[in-house]
Amino acid sequence: MIPGPTRGSVSSAMVARTEPDERELLDAARGGDEEAFRRVLQPYRTQLHAHCYRMLGSLHDAEDVMQEVLLRAWRGLPGFDGRSSLRTWLFRVATNACLDAIARRPRRVLPIDYGPAVTGPDESATPAEHVAWIEPYPDEAMQVEEGYASPEARYEQREAVELAFVAALQFLPPRQRAVLILRDVLGFSAKEVADALGTTRASVNSALQRARKTVEDRAPERSQQAVARAIGDEAIRDVVERFTDAFERGDTGAIVAMLADDATFSMPPYAAWSRGREAVADSWLMPSGPGAGLRYLATRANGQPAVGAYRLTPDGARYVPIALDVLTLRGTTIAAITAFRSPELFPWFGLPEELAA
Repeated sequence: MIPGPTRGSVSSAMVARTEPDERELLDAARGGDEEAFRRVLQPYRTQLHAHCYRMLGSLHDAEDVMQEVLLRAWRGLPGFDGRSSLRTWLFRVATNACLDAIARRPRRVLPIDYGPAVTGPDESATPAEHVAWIEPYPDEAMQVEEGYASPEARYEQREAVELAFVAALQFLPPRQRAVLILRDVLGFSAKEVADALGTTRASVNSALQRARKTVEDRAPERSQQAVARAIGDEAIRDVVERFTDAFERGDTGAIVAMLADDATFSMPPYAAWSRGREAVADSWLMPSGPGAGLRYLATRANGQPAVGAYRLTPDGARYVPIALDVLTLRGTTIAAITAFRSPELFPWFGLPEELAA
C-alpha cells in the first residue's frame, strides 16, 4: 500500500538534501519501506502536482492522476537504476501518466476559447455540462513557489499556472504540451525530455518550436506575475477591496469603473461570455445590479487575485458559496473576471463552506 492523498501533505518543492540521505531512503523504499518512499518523494510533490495540473487543466484530474503517479512510482522504484536523477525519473512517470489520462479525456477550455462573445444576458441558458472546462488551481495552498524551477526554464512556476497560460497549453497536442512544460517550465534538457517520451532530441526540438509559437500567439504578452511586481501587493489588495466593497454595496457604477474598456466576463460551466464594459455591465455578472445579501472573501488562484462569493440563503440564516471569481489585472484595472461556479472547490482555496449571517 502506498502513502495516501496529496492534499494537505505537500511541502516546499526541491528542499535541499544530501545525496547519501536520498540514496539511503531510495534503498529503503525499494525494500518496501512506505515511510522511506513518502520521505523520498516529499520534496517533489508540489512540482509533480502542478505539472499534472498544467498538463490536464483540472484540479480534480490532477488529484486523480497524482494517485496514479504515486502508484506507478511505488511499483517502478525497484527498477529505478539511478542513470537519471530521481527528479527526472519521477517527472517521466508523471508525464506518461498524464498523457494516458489525456487520451481518455476531452480537451479543457475556458468560455472565451469555446465560442464568440454574446451581447446581453441569456438567463434561459443552462450550464454546458458536455464541455470539459478548465478549473482554477490553489497555487498557494499547494505551495507552488515563485521564480523559476531551474536556470534553463523560460517561464516562472506561478506564471505557468496562470489561467491564460494553462488555457493556451490546452490547445497544444498532448506531446507538444508535455515537451513545452518539461523544457520551458521545468527546465529539463532536450535529451531528458526525449528519454522521457521515448523519442529523439530532434523530434523534441521540433515539437518545442511549434509549441512555443502556439503559446506565444495565445498567451498575453505580460504575465500576471509581471503585473503584480509592477503595481505591488498593496495596489492589488486595494483593487480586491474596492471590487468586493462595490459588490457588497450593489454599486454597479463603481464595478464598471474598475473594468478595462475591453474587459471580459465568463462563468464556467456556462458557455456565454461578454467583452467590453457595456456588455459586462449587461451580463450575468450584474444584469440589473448585484443582488442584495452578498459577501466576499479574498483569496488567490492560479497566481492571481481571487475572491470567493457567498449569497445569503432565503431564510437569512447563512451565506453559501456561489462562485470563485479569478481576476486578471492590467495595471490596476480589471481585464477579465472568470467566475467559476464550483463552490465545492472553496476549501482548497482556504475558503469556508458557509458563513454565519
